[in-house]
Amino acid sequence: MILATIIANCIVLALEQHLPEDDKTPMSKRLEKTEAYFIGIFCLEAGIKIVALGFVFHKGSYLRNGWNVMDFIVVLSGILATAGAVMKIPVDLRTLRAVRVLRPLKLVSGIPSLQIVLKSIMKAMVPLLQIGLLLFFAILMFAIIGLEFYSGKLHKTCMRNSSSSESDSEDVKTDFPCGSRDCPLNYNCTGNWIGPNDGITQFDNILFALLTVFQCITMEGWTTVLYNTNDALGSTWNWLYFIPLIIIGSFFVLNLVLGVLSGEFAKERERVENRRAFMKLRRQQQIERELNGYRAWIDRAVLKRATIKRSRLDVIRRGPGEDQYADISSVGIPLARASIRSAKRGPTAYLRRKERMLRISIRRMVKTHSFYWTVLGLVALNTLCVAIVHHNQPQWLSNFLYYAEFLFLGLFLTEMFLKMYGLGPRLYFHSSFNCFDCGVIVGSIFEVLWGFFRPGMSFGISVLRALRLLRIFKITKYWASLRNLVVSLMNSMKSIISLLFLLFLFIVVFALLGMQLFGGKFTFEDNTPTNFDTFPAAIMTVFQILTGEDWNEVMYNGIRSQGGVKSGMWSSIYFIVLTLFGNYTLLNVFLAIAVDNLANAQELTKDEEEEEEAFNQKHALQKAKEVGPMSSLMSSE
Repeated sequence: MILATIIANCIVLALEQHLPEDDKTPMSKRLEKTEAYFIGIFCLEAGIKIVALGFVFHKGSYLRNGWNVMDFIVVLSGILATAGAVMKIPVDLRTLRAVRVLRPLKLVSGIPSLQIVLKSIMKAMVPLLQIGLLLFFAILMFAIIGLEFYSGKLHKTCMRNSSSSESDSEDVKTDFPCGSRDCPLNYNCTGNWIGPNDGITQFDNILFALLTVFQCITMEGWTTVLYNTNDALGSTWNWLYFIPLIIIGSFFVLNLVLGVLSGEFAKERERVENRRAFMKLRRQQQIERELNGYRAWIDRAVLKRATIKRSRLDVIRRGPGEDQYADISSVGIPLARASIRSAKRGPTAYLRRKERMLRISIRRMVKTHSFYWTVLGLVALNTLCVAIVHHNQPQWLSNFLYYAEFLFLGLFLTEMFLKMYGLGPRLYFHSSFNCFDCGVIVGSIFEVLWGFFRPGMSFGISVLRALRLLRIFKITKYWASLRNLVVSLMNSMKSIISLLFLLFLFIVVFALLGMQLFGGKFTFEDNTPTNFDTFPAAIMTVFQILTGEDWNEVMYNGIRSQGGVKSGMWSSIYFIVLTLFGNYTLLNVFLAIAVDNLANAQELTKDEEEEEEAFNQKHALQKAKEVGPMSSLMSSE
């Protein structure tokens, strides 16, 4: 019930739409009225837990659990925000309402697999904090150097002369620094400009310098900062600052995060393997104890049965008149054999035997390598025919592709019937590849029939035949290293799926937080598509920031929306935290899992090679031992 309430509350938060000047749509006003009901349910949950567990003072109490602390903060902030809205207290309640976005994280406390992944990430937090401290000192060092070199140097730009003609009164200033760069005609280099990006990227004080250096080490827009300093001071020595900044900060320090995460996952995998080996040893010992007990019980039972047999020898011995019905029962045996022979000689049995032989031969054929590679070649040709379709193609190509579509469909249909007949329906549909093939072929037949009755309409189902190229993964049966890699990836799919869900929750939380902070604020003349007005737009904006693409431009718009450099610099914290934890922590966990799986696959391949080499050596020694006596015997003869 609580999980359903959390999901419903997340849907309500996502349906809100933020308009400029804090205006609200009628739907948003109706959705706000549901807040009191959700607060009541969460208060009831917290109250029941406090009564059952206690509040804080003893071990195992409510506030001794981190998830319960988060729940308590969310509930308390919701109560304060609702009470403030009802009492009409003249206080900005956006901060308290922003805490509501943590409610999706309550899902983590109800899903055990998510807790395991999150605990693994939290275990890596201690070394990650050390890397973060190293990163901070590197940024601080370069920020102080930039403060010494570039403080106040980025406020000169080319302004139009006041004596120029009135017809040239447009574009009175440029958007780049000057000093080393010459200004155009009728422009002068003056020093009353706010700076690049509305004064956000500058080195006038340590805070601006820290933000600018952090932007540079993320390698997003760092060349623009370099060229701005070149325009202001010249390009002779600036590279001595920016190139070491990128090499040390971006190439080295930030990539240490991946090293730490992969190391922690390797340690966790080693702990799991050791525990698995220990449990296997305990299970073997338990089985051995049980087998010893069974053997003792069997020995006692055998001895007891032997004594019983010896005591009943006179009963077991049979007299000559005991099998008086043996002759009568043996009369029917020749008759039964004769009926079986006559049945075998019938025409139905002959046809059945031929059909069985045909099915066996077809089964052998569809399991051969030549049949497999022939079908794979047909799939590749079909994919090529689908791929060469283009705009304004000649008519002969359209006709060729039209008839080729029927040809390939007939060939794949024949393949499906051969496999289904040779293997039988049960074995055929046991393979997931065969199920996918059957679905694609049936869908293609439906598409052809639909196109026949409704010309010009297509569902594009035939394109799915290209996915049949995934059959090539069957080659892993003969390629040991690739098989081990696929097996390692399949074994980690549970962790990857849990991590994907955790990443989705992270995106949802930051999208909802962005809606609370910047919803309806991105009203600029360029009509930027990145905004936080609606939930889908916020999700897309957060995902763009996670990929690192133009995240600095979104941050500039966020600072502008809150009043610019004078009153909106606090909003940069949102984008810095999102970039650090999303891009450089959560996304690097995927890389850490991939690196760990690659190392595990290499270990499996190495172990298999060692086992194969040991087997070959043992086999060679056995042959040598067999050949030795034979050679000595021949020499003696």
